Formats: sequence, structure tokens, C-alpha cells
Amino acid sequence: MSGDEIRKTWLNFFQGKGHKIEASASLIPHDDPTLLWINAGISPLKKFFDGSQVPPAKRLANIQKCIRTNDIENVGKTARHHTFFEMLGNFSIGDYFKVEAINFAFELLTSKNYYALPVERLYITYSPIDLETKKAWLDLGIKETHLIAVEDNYWEIGEGPSGPNTEIFYDRGSSYDPRGIILIEEDLDNERYIELWNIVFSQYNAKKGVPRSEYEELPSKNIDTGAGLERFACILQNVETNFETDQFFPIIKKLEKISQIPYQGQSSYKIIADHVKTLVMAISDGAVLSNEGRGYVLRRLLRRALKHGRELGIEGPFLTQLTAEVVKIMGGWYENVKTNITFVNQVIQAEELKFLETLAVGEALISKIVREKKTLTKQDSFLLFDTYGFPLELQEEYANEHQIKIDKEGFYELLEAQKELSRKSRKEAVSMAIQDEAYLKFKEKSLFVGYQTLTTTSKVIKVFQEGVVFDKTPFYATSGGQVADQGTADGYPVLDVIALPNGQNLHLIEQEFKIGQMVELIVDANNRQNIMKNHTATHLLHKALKDVLGKHVNQQGSYVSAELLRFDFNHYQNLTATEILTIENKVKAQIAKQLAVETFFTTYEKAINLGAVALFGEKYGAEVRVVNINNESLELCGGTHVKNTKEINSFLISSVSSIGSGIFRIEAFTGEKSLKNFKKRNQGIYEEINSLFKKRDLLIAELKHLDYNKEVKVLITPELKGSYQDVLHLHSFVDQLSRDNKVLERELTQLKEKELLAKKADLLKEKRNNLILTKDLESNTLRGLLFELYDKIKSDTLLILNTKDEKITYLVKTNQKNAKQIIKRLNEISGGSGGGRDDFATGGTSNYKKLSELIKVMETI
Repeated sequence: MSGDEIRKTWLNFFQGKGHKIEASASLIPHDDPTLLWINAGISPLKKFFDGSQVPPAKRLANIQKCIRTNDIENVGKTARHHTFFEMLGNFSIGDYFKVEAINFAFELLTSKNYYALPVERLYITYSPIDLETKKAWLDLGIKETHLIAVEDNYWEIGEGPSGPNTEIFYDRGSSYDPRGIILIEEDLDNERYIELWNIVFSQYNAKKGVPRSEYEELPSKNIDTGAGLERFACILQNVETNFETDQFFPIIKKLEKISQIPYQGQSSYKIIADHVKTLVMAISDGAVLSNEGRGYVLRRLLRRALKHGRELGIEGPFLTQLTAEVVKIMGGWYENVKTNITFVNQVIQAEELKFLETLAVGEALISKIVREKKTLTKQDSFLLFDTYGFPLELQEEYANEHQIKIDKEGFYELLEAQKELSRKSRKEAVSMAIQDEAYLKFKEKSLFVGYQTLTTTSKVIKVFQEGVVFDKTPFYATSGGQVADQGTADGYPVLDVIALPNGQNLHLIEQEFKIGQMVELIVDANNRQNIMKNHTATHLLHKALKDVLGKHVNQQGSYVSAELLRFDFNHYQNLTATEILTIENKVKAQIAKQLAVETFFTTYEKAINLGAVALFGEKYGAEVRVVNINNESLELCGGTHVKNTKEINSFLISSVSSIGSGIFRIEAFTGEKSLKNFKKRNQGIYEEINSLFKKRDLLIAELKHLDYNKEVKVLITPELKGSYQDVLHLHSFVDQLSRDNKVLERELTQLKEKELLAKKADLLKEKRNNLILTKDLESNTLRGLLFELYDKIKSDTLLILNTKDEKITYLVKTNQKNAKQIIKRLNEISGGSGGGRDDFATGGTSNYKKLSELIKVMETI
């Protein structure tokens, strides 16, 4: 059975059991800071399981693209470790539970209509406390000797839904390992029993500090399952490892032709096949290569693949010769792999060339270390790995060639420390929020009428402690990046509106209402209009980004309020000023064209066929709402929009920033107040300009006091005209002002030094024993002054202490051969640093509080 047949069989089976088929989410998590990558079938569905969002159906099934990189080093060493893999899943959200889930699994695995695995080859684990699961398997004919109680069969990650699980193993026979089920009982690595499927019974609410036996039952019990496509393929195609399946072997055969070395199970073949597949899939989904986060993971995979190419005798770039095989394997199932392959190849090829250059630098550095140190310390090794991308395996080759030691253990310590830092930089991963039973049980219908009207008289149908639900409401709840409407309920302010799990809107109002009470609801029309302007402009911006930067650009997050819009998107490099201005002008042009904005409801399939953009990470029901801006922009969206782009009035990009690995954010303003809002948003730049002008005025005043006779340029702050060009001008003006101030500072210092040098005799008269005090002098001037004055005095030693910008510098010239000792003593007092020769030495500190103590000591030397 081919990989595609395995996929189709899975989805067809569960569709026949009443499950809604969900398309795979992007590998890049959408609005989930706890994840670096989507790493399980459940990951994009968490919001349905914790009750925070309404699922499109109670029964779901999917095939989810996943990446896990916590054990990259094991890829190629084992039969089943991969960085990219596909997880087959079926899910029940408050619908069927244990017995039905187990029956589904048994039928799909053993029926001749599906995977047709022999029942006698199946071994099942279960939790000792979950006798219901044991009985369900026995009832299906699984022998008791094939049922294994395992204490660890309980799924729990922090607070929230938890429960026992059951795992299904396939026995490949004693020829793979004669030891039998002890391999499962003691969780020993083996090639005999292959774990195919894990079924989690999400049954309890886990709470910190509460014993598991006292967890409360969930109001809505769920099923979460995961099965590995690659493992199914290995069993159903009857091959030794996952790498001989049709999911990897075509890549290996192509690599065999390139290397001219026969494939005999070498790990380098497996590593390259795995890594190039991951690269193609991730870059197709919008990931980029960089020095941090997920971009760093991809960069590491690419470099590791190139390193193993060298082990197969391939010296130059070669990975793009393999990507066509990945497209053949995956492109029939994932359309974006086919459409983005040209872009993927460009990214991979550029990175290959870049790394080969870096590798040459790294090789030169390691050769130098080998010559000079005769050992590779953990710091050396990690520097080569982290900064120069020099794989540890390659370092070991050099070490073996030159018969030197390498601190591998220390290297892994530093690597683990870096991983821990990366983990801490993301928010603590909490599996799912604790379900709110009251919200989940509330299922009375509430109609949103806010597309048609902004006012209505509605009946209170539910009162929660947090707010009120009406039978109908014009108030839009925070959703899809758009903030909630503002307005009043019987004259009382509506503070917020939140979407409940079953589709109703909860209104937060500081006033008590009773069930059955009739209430006049009025949405603030002006606030809604401004939100609509920004939301429609967001769609225009999304289209402009794709037009200018490429089709690989996808929305990664957004925020739409009455004041501004923020749009997060993926891209592989910083945007140029020209690109930003082109994007801004494209949006402005669409506004000026006065394009009609149409909204309509249709099926998800029809919308996609029309070319509508569906956002990665979003889950859609059978019916979707489409926002069509004159066929220029077509997106699935439930938000509120203007009727014509002319209502937007103006569009002004105020900032473009990087917010993560390959993720950028554009902030913009629309409407009549866009210039005012722009000024407010960029207040920091204006404050910086004012600060620089104040400094400039002080410098000019000081210069005039010293008979400065050069003409000073008059600088005027650029005016705002309503374009991102204003931002560029402001930043350019800040740079110019800073440069001009530095010139004035330099000229002021020169004049002060000139004046000071003219008063050398006065300095000697003011000498305190052997110490001269100066102010605002540069280091070169101080040195020249010290040597010149030393020649004029009869003492053996002369010291200078200079203060400038709250920093202290001290110098000593002596014929007593103790200059270094004097500086060392001063450093100990001040906490500073410095050194020099026996006859001349310098030091300094930023600890200005030590000034008096330093002067006191230096006066005695």
C-alpha cells in the first residue's frame, strides 16, 4: 500500500464514520507562542479541546504535517526517527469515547477493507487504572497475553485535560528480537514491536497539587489519537526501515546517482533524505533560514545534510537536485509543495553557497586551533558549531586526523544550555486551558446580526458572573485579530465582547441584567467604521505583500482596532525601503480606485476553488464567509468591512519590524486621523530629535564661547506628508543630526584641547604632588600631554586623571619601573581595567563614585 493509499484509506474510513476531514495546518504555528513547530496532530486543534473555540464538528480527522527536532542527532541512526513526519489523527470533542474509539482503531487496522493487519500481530498497552479500556480490547478478541498494563500510560502536561491512553504495537517477529513483550513492558529500544497508534482518553481536569485519583471529570470528554504515517508505510510495504518506504526511498535512489556510491543502509543517505524533505516542506509553508528559532533549526538541518554529502564524496551544492523527488512524493497531497518549489530551490541554493563559504572560514579556524592549542575545548567546539556552522562530526574528523582531543561532553553541555535558553524564550507550554464547564454546557442559540444592523432590542437569555448573553446581538466579539465592538446596553457601556465555545457572544457590562429582560443594544458606529477601514486595509495589505514579495507570503497574525492595524507575515529577508514604499503605494492605489467590497457565504470547497485565501491555522466550518474586494483580494473572513475602498480614505505605514525568525510586522493607520496617529506612534523619534537639537544648541553655545567662527548649518525637521517615506526621512534626519552633533563635539574637543595645551604652565602650577587633573580630553591628547609635561618636571613620576562623560581615565609615567603596579592598584580601587609597560601605563573605570577616592590615593603617589 503506497503512502497516498494509506492517507486516503485513513481519511475515507473516518469520513465514513461521520468525521469532518480537516486539512493539515501549516508547520508554522498560528498564534501559538508555546510551539516552535506544529509537532502533533492535536496542536492546531487545542483551542477546540479546551473549549475556547467552537469546533467545526464534534468528530474530526486529519493528516497533520509535523516537525520535531529535539533529537536530530538520532536521525539516521535508528529506523524511525525523523524531523518531518505526518501524523494521522481522529478526534472526538464531547462525542464518542473509549469503546467507540477502540472499535474504530481495531476495524481500521484489521479489516480486509482497510489495512488488513493480522490480529495476532497486535499488542496493546493500557493504564492499570483503566480497566474499561482493557475490557474493550478483550471484547474485540485481543488475547489477554497481548494486553500489557503500563504505569506510564497516562497523558498529562501541566494543568488542563488529561487521561489514560492505550498504545497499539505491531509485532514484526522474533527474528528482529527474541526477547518478547519484555521489550514493551520495560520500554526497551527495539526493532521488533513498532508503535503504530496512540489513543488518548481526555477524561479529567489535571490540577496542580491535586492527586491524580482526585482529578475532576471533564464536562466534555474527548478523544485525541495519533498514528505515524511513515510507520504504517514501513509495515504495509514490508521493508526494513521507514527510509526504504516510498516516502524516502526515491530521494535515496536519486542521491545514489549523484554520489555514485551504492546505498547499503548508510546513515548519511538517511540523514540527507530526511533533512531535505523537512527543508522542502517547511520552506513551502513559509519558514525561512536564519540564526534564531525555527530558522536556525532549518539552517542546521541544511548544513548537516551538506556535511553528510561530503561523506558521500559530494563536495559542492547538491540538495536542489533532490527537491524534485520530494515534490513527487509529497506534491500530490500538498499542493503548496508544487507551487512553491521554485522559491524553495532559490532559498536552499543560496544557503548552500553561503554555508560552503562559511565552511572554508571554519576550516581555516579549526586548523589554526589545532596548530596552536593541540586540543579542542568545549568553547572552541561550540564556537565552530554555533557561529561557523561547523558540525561536530566534521570537527571529530579533524581531531582524529591530527590526533588531538575534543571535549564532546562539554560541547553537549553548552548545546543543552542553549536549547534551554531557547525553550525559556518561548512561553511555558501548557497543553490546554482548563475547560469552563458552565460555558461548555450553555448551548442556547444567540444570533449575530452585526453585519446587517448596529442597533437592536434583544432579550437576555443567560447571565454569567462575567457577563450577559442575548438572543441576538449587533456586537462583534474579538475574533480573527479584530477587536470587539464598543457601544452600550440600555445606556451602560459594553466593556468587551467575548466569543463563547458554542458560538454565542458574551457581553461584559458593569450593570446587572435579568434573564428575559429586554435590552436596547447600540454599537458605536464611528468606532465600528474605523475598525472596518482597518480590516479592509489589512486585506489589501496582504494582497500587496504577496504581489511585491512573492506568493510564499502568508499571514502569521493580525490585530485590527479602531486606531490601527498590525499585520504579521513570513518572509526570508528584511524588506527594503523600496519594497515597503511599493507595498504602501499599491494599497493606496486600490483605495483610490474606489473598489466595491462584497461579502457572501458559500461552502469551503467552493471558496477555495474561487481562489479565496484561507489562513493557515484557522479551522473553517462547512459554510464560510468570503470577503471579495473587486476580485483583487479574496479571503475567508468573518470580520466587518467597508462597502467600498474609498471609505478607507488614506493608508500610512508607520513601522516595519522583525518580531521573530523570518516573521515581520507592519503597523499602519487609515482614515482621516492617520497623520495624527502616525505622529503619536512615532513620538519616540520626535523626542529623540528634540533631545538631539537640545544637545546641538548646547554644543553651539560652548563653541561660540571659545570663539568658534565656522558657520553652523540650519537643520529643519521634515514635515509629514502621509507616506512611509516620512518614516524614512525622519530616521535619516536623526542620523544626520547625530552625525552633525558628533562633528561639533569633535571640534569642541579640539578647541578645548588647544586651549588647554596653551595653558600647560597653569596645569603644572595646579599639580597636586605628582597628580594633574584634567577634563573632557581624548585619550591621544592625554598621552601626548603626559609625555610633554613629564619632560618639564623634575619628579620621577607624573600622573594624570581625566574625567569625561562620567568616565574616569588615569595615566602614569615613571622611571621607577612600577607603572603597571600603580595602575593595578588604581584598578583594584575603582573596579576598572588597564595595563601597560613598566614606565608607562593607563587604566580607566565607569564607576564615577570612586572619583574622590582615586584622587586621594593618586595625590600620595
